[in-house]
Amino acid sequence: MDEDTPGDGGTERADAEPSEDVALDPWGSASVGDYADLFAEFGIEAFDDVADDVTDPHYLMRRGVIFGHREYDAVAEAMANDEPFAALSGFMPTGDPHIGHKLVFDEIIWHQRQGADAFGLIADLEAHSARGMSWDEIDEHARNYLLSLLALGFDAEEGELYRQSDNRAVQDLGFELGSKANFSEFEAIYGFDGETNISHMQSVVTQTADILYPQLVDEPKPTVIPVGPDQDPHVRLTRDLATRVRYFKVTEAFASFELDDDERRLVRAAYDALAADVDDAETDVRCAEAADWLAEYEPPESGDDDAPLADAKPSALDKLRAGGKEPLRPRVRFFDRNATDEAFEALIEAVDGEKRVFEGHVDAFGLTRSEAESLAREVEIETGGFGFRQPSSIYHRFMTGLTGGKMSSSIPASHISLLDDPEDGYDKVKAAATGGRDTADEQREKGGEADECPVYELYAYLLAGDDDGLTKTVYSECVNGERLCGGCKEQAAELMREFLEEHQAKREEAEALLDDLDIDLDSDRRGTGGEH
Repeated sequence: MDEDTPGDGGTERADAEPSEDVALDPWGSASVGDYADLFAEFGIEAFDDVADDVTDPHYLMRRGVIFGHREYDAVAEAMANDEPFAALSGFMPTGDPHIGHKLVFDEIIWHQRQGADAFGLIADLEAHSARGMSWDEIDEHARNYLLSLLALGFDAEEGELYRQSDNRAVQDLGFELGSKANFSEFEAIYGFDGETNISHMQSVVTQTADILYPQLVDEPKPTVIPVGPDQDPHVRLTRDLATRVRYFKVTEAFASFELDDDERRLVRAAYDALAADVDDAETDVRCAEAADWLAEYEPPESGDDDAPLADAKPSALDKLRAGGKEPLRPRVRFFDRNATDEAFEALIEAVDGEKRVFEGHVDAFGLTRSEAESLAREVEIETGGFGFRQPSSIYHRFMTGLTGGKMSSSIPASHISLLDDPEDGYDKVKAAATGGRDTADEQREKGGEADECPVYELYAYLLAGDDDGLTKTVYSECVNGERLCGGCKEQAAELMREFLEEHQAKREEAEALLDDLDIDLDSDRRGTGGEH
């Protein structure tokens, strides 16, 4: 899969303007000028890096629509090995579900079919607090979202659907997570200020609980959250909070003193070099010897990962020299972060082999880092802790509006609702902007600009379904001047009409399924209504 290869039916915009400052606002207008900026600024990784690890990937993965991830390799590994994993995403019921939302619906359903414990939630507390939706409006929209999710194939018997406001486990977890968050973080991540209402802030903590909720069911497990990149702030905050509530922190250590990550890499290099030259297994490598070796060592200067090593060298040298004759021995270190006395004692008992126990940590000499992480999680869970894993995420591109620019729920002509009359859907596609030339002759001569065409996006994101051949044909014929916009839109409009007819028939069938679920869609809550 190569999302930058237009000839393969990719969706990359070749002339996208890099943005000077990428702001990700979960409640703002969804738009990213240059997706590559997200890799550098927020640490989102390219999905291409893990694509080969996914067996039979979804077409959104194959076509580059899913472009980024955080730690999806953990999910791919669990999927490949038939191990437990989960998938969850939420939907804020502020309007009708539309074809942009279908991307997330499809991603959840695909993961469920690959064996995931699947969860779909209605973010009603967020809709009420952040968008001022009345509870009657929320009830109506929630029903429509759930019907479309079920109609597209979500298995409610194997998965779980819920409303934030009705899930006590989520609310209790949010309370616990909130004890590890503070306003300065919300200010930095979301731009909250003195005008932000408390319920809005509370809804953010509830969303972090939603993201971790699948790990309360049965056991902690790799969990993927499919979202648009505008939702990444929630993922980043949740990953931080998942770590903060853990009982133990596990690191690698070499001596009594502490090292940061860059210092640790330098000390590891010194230890490995010196240990390789020691013939006698009983002979220790000393801190002072490691300092002498490191003083002559020039850290690599190439590559982003290696750049900080030169800056870490002086502090690493200071620590090694202060260690003097202390032996340098690799070990894993368990820090007491939030552990109860019972949990700390249980950890000490659980560590086999040589160990050293201190007031706030335990050093173990016979465990790998992976083994230590597993042991720490096991002890934490057995003694009443959560044992959370950091959640993973995948990110899909935003769909362009049919009129050009952003797809907006507030501009009916820019999007197609999953509730639109099929004839209206047909008409909207026929009226859509294209990447075509000014005249048919110019189109035949120069070819169309499929990378700039909202109609081509409809094929790639939705209408072609699993048929990669169709997207490649449409793309190739367009850019080679063989396909004119009128015929292309007619084909897309017919496919859209067929999709809406089929989807809405399945929605009617899903009514009975929804009525049988234990989910309240007639809320008796009272609220102030309006913007808060």
